[in-house]
Amino acid sequence: MRVLLLNTLYAPHVAGGAEVMLQSLSEGLLRRGHEVQVVCTGPDNGLCRETVHGVAVLRAGLRNLYWPFEEQARGPLKRLAWHALDSYNRGMRRVLERVLEEVEPDIVVCHNLSGWSISAWDAIRAAGLPIVQILHDQYLTCPRSTRFSNGRHCEVQCTSCALLRRPHAEASSEVDAVVGVSRYQLDSLVSAGYFARSRSYVVHNGSPFAPQADDPAPLERHRPLRYGFIGTLAPHKGVEWLLEAFRDALPEASLLIAGRGDPEYVNRLKAQADPHRVHFVGYRKASEFFREIDVAVVPTICHEPFGMVALEACAHHLPVIAARRGGLVEIIHDEVNGLLCNPDEPDSLRVAIQRLAQDPELRRRLALRARGSVESLLSVERMLDEYEAVLRQTLLTCGVHHGSAIPVSTL
Repeated sequence: MRVLLLNTLYAPHVAGGAEVMLQSLSEGLLRRGHEVQVVCTGPDNGLCRETVHGVAVLRAGLRNLYWPFEEQARGPLKRLAWHALDSYNRGMRRVLERVLEEVEPDIVVCHNLSGWSISAWDAIRAAGLPIVQILHDQYLTCPRSTRFSNGRHCEVQCTSCALLRRPHAEASSEVDAVVGVSRYQLDSLVSAGYFARSRSYVVHNGSPFAPQADDPAPLERHRPLRYGFIGTLAPHKGVEWLLEAFRDALPEASLLIAGRGDPEYVNRLKAQADPHRVHFVGYRKASEFFREIDVAVVPTICHEPFGMVALEACAHHLPVIAARRGGLVEIIHDEVNGLLCNPDEPDSLRVAIQRLAQDPELRRRLALRARGSVESLLSVERMLDEYEAVLRQTLLTCGVHHGSAIPVSTL
């Protein structure tokens, strides 16, 4: 089948797990004999064509006030204006209409819509093509995609988000199939009134970076215990909560923090940390970082759409302390492969950190179970099988003929 995959970004522009998953999906479908193209936004005007690892990529210049992935700071009014234009971007709709005429796909798979806006759905529907929407974040209910404000997860949609997202739930009814990367991610949108007439699926992300199953578990180390955080250094990731909990927990242990973020915010974090026990190590490859620590901590205080860091930490035989938030509870099971804590009970993180330090037998038991507990989720081939089944079922339901020798995989 001819598949067009749409997203905000594509490699080498990577903002998070959605881009990693998209690259695995596009390259995997290509490897399985499908015609695959990707269309994404880019910083340069016009349509730029290139090939990335065999995948044809179209980068469309973003028709908005600025390219949001530059380091340049923007004022609040300009950011608000950007989001207002992004609520329905007619300029990007025209760009996508041109792409659809050129590519002539059988089906379009939408990922993150930021930059494109829901005008992409109208362009695809006007072309008479079926739409599959994959949910990686909360963009459809929150312009910032996180539902996080003033240091807390937004349980109720705020006024500005409601205004900028007023037509989105109704517009989602034209989507043929919707896929959540976790049960939480799917249910959070469906329960809010989205995708009322769409077929729904859950397909957990596979991990292209997981070590081989026969890699040995890490050996016991004769040094102080090392806890580790890896990810974007941003308020919703809970690093401040972690620093506070760690300060009061273990004078003999150390904490490694890997990742990048807004320089001003990172400097505030460093000022809050004890430099003798907390070490900011900058950007690191996850596979290298996980070999340097004994316990991974994922203290996200917003609802995590999936939790790839937790999945890959388990794949590296590490126990994980994770927030009881969003898709993380579909990966981390309390006292099976890690410990769960609650951001609404701030002391719960400190207690979990201390418990693993004081109970090496529990730490060892969680580590031994970690890989096996997520084995079924790790496979990229499993993920590809499930997405192929979704695409075929959608084409079949929409009455679109397509030819391929690859059998339909069952979900």
